[in-house]
Amino acid sequence: MFDLIIRGGDVVTPQGVIRGDVAVAGETIAAIAAAGALSTETAKRVIDATGHVVMPGGIDPHVHLHHVWTKPDGTPLITAGSEQVGRAALHGGTTTFIDFAYWRGGLSAQQAVETRDKDFVGKSPCDWAYHIMLHSEPPPEFSGQLAEAIQAGYPTLKIFTTNILPARSGRMIDFDDIWEAFQVLAKEGGLGVIHAEDNDIVMHMYAKLIREGRVGFEYPAEVHNQLSEDLSFRRILRLAQSVPGTALYMMHVSAGTGVAAIAEARAKGLPIYGETLHQYLLYSQDDYKRPNGQIYHTYPSLKSAEDQKALWYGTANDTIHCIATDELCCALKDKTIGNRIDDTTGGNSGVEPRLGVMYTEMVVRRGYSLSQYANLVSSNAAKIMGLYPKKGAIAPGSDADIAILDPTQRGKVRAADLHETDYTPWEGHDIFAWPVVTILRGKVMVEKSEYFGSPGDGRYLKRKISSRTLSGAAS
Repeated sequence: MFDLIIRGGDVVTPQGVIRGDVAVAGETIAAIAAAGALSTETAKRVIDATGHVVMPGGIDPHVHLHHVWTKPDGTPLITAGSEQVGRAALHGGTTTFIDFAYWRGGLSAQQAVETRDKDFVGKSPCDWAYHIMLHSEPPPEFSGQLAEAIQAGYPTLKIFTTNILPARSGRMIDFDDIWEAFQVLAKEGGLGVIHAEDNDIVMHMYAKLIREGRVGFEYPAEVHNQLSEDLSFRRILRLAQSVPGTALYMMHVSAGTGVAAIAEARAKGLPIYGETLHQYLLYSQDDYKRPNGQIYHTYPSLKSAEDQKALWYGTANDTIHCIATDELCCALKDKTIGNRIDDTTGGNSGVEPRLGVMYTEMVVRRGYSLSQYANLVSSNAAKIMGLYPKKGAIAPGSDADIAILDPTQRGKVRAADLHETDYTPWEGHDIFAWPVVTILRGKVMVEKSEYFGSPGDGRYLKRKISSRTLSGAAS
C-alpha cells in the first residue's frame, strides 16, 4: 500500500520528462510508472496532476535567515528566520535551503554549527543545511577543524575576498589563509563556496564616489563593478588551479566577466561551478532609479543589460548551474532604510516567487525545457552540494520532495498574495505557472494555498560532496 499516488502529471525525472504516476511510501518515492499504470486502490490518497508539472522540490543553495545586518544608525537588523521564510519557501515550491554557520569569535567549527542550530532546530519547516562561513584571521588550528567538519558532514566552506562595505571588517579572508583552506578542501573532499570581489577596487571606488559626492544608492554598480569580478574570479580560480583537486562554487555571479572566467576554468577541466540570482537575470543597474530602487539590490550589485545577456548564456551553456536568491527577508522599511552606496541593505526577499518567476522567464519566454528548468532551480544544487539523489530527483528511493506546478495559472506576482514580507521585488511580474502542491518527504505541506506544515517538520541534512562534483561533472 502506498501513502500517496500523484497521478498523470508531466513528471521531470533524471532521465527526462514523462507523463506518469509517482508513488510515495512513507518519506520516499517508491515507484514511477506510466500514467494510469498504478491502481488508485493501492494508495491511501491520490492527487490528480493531469495537465500539471511534477518536479523535484526547489532547492535554494544560498539564503541568510535570522541574519544580523547593521542599519545606517548602527543598530542591528535581525532578518526573518527559518519559520517565516520556510513557510514562504514551501508556498513557492521550495523544500530545502542552505544557510550559513558563522565560524568566528573564538568558536570551533563544531561550536559554530551548534550555535546556528538554535535558529533552525524545531523552527524550520523546510529541510536545511549549512555552509560554514570562515571569517577574517582564522586561528592556526582552523585547518584541522575544517578537515573534521568536512568528514562530519559539513563539507562546504564560504569564503569572502572582500569586506563588501567600508565600515565592515571581519569578512575578507587573506589569500594565504585561502590557500591553506584550499589544501584542506582538496585533501578532504570539500567544496569552497566563494564570494569573490576585488577588495582594492571596491574600496577605491567607494572612496572615489564619496569624494565626488555621488553617494546615492543608485551608483553601486560603479563600486561593485565588472573589473572587480574579473580580477577576483581569475585570482581565486588561479589559486584553485595551483592546488589540484580544489573544487569551487562561485556564488552570485553578476557580471559577464565572471561568466567568462568560469567558462575558461571549466574548459581547462577544473571543477568550478557558477551560481547566479534571479534578480541579476531580470533586473539591471537601471532599476536602481525606480521608486524604492533599493528593493532590487544585493551585493555584488546589479550590472548592465549586457551582463544579463552573458548570465543567461551561462545558464544554457554549463557555466551557470544554479539560480539562487541570496535570501535576506526584512520589511520594506528596513530594505529601503539605507540610501547611500555604503549603507544599502543587501539580500533579497525572493524565495517564494523564485520557481514561478523562473518558469515564466525560462520555459515560457526563452524556451528552456522542463529538465533544464528543474536542473537550475533544484537538481544541480543537489548534485553540487552533496544532496543528490536524496534530494533534487524524482526517482525511486529519493526523498519525496515534490512541487506540482499548474501551468494554466495566469496572473501577476503581488506581495499581498505572498508569505514572506510586505514587499516583493517581483511585484507585477507575469505568472504563467505556480506551485499548487508542495510535498516534503511525503507530507503535503501546501495544497491550493492552504498550509499544513509545522515548525518542526524540517531536518538538518548532513552531506558528502560526490566524486562527480569534485571532478567537475556534477551538472
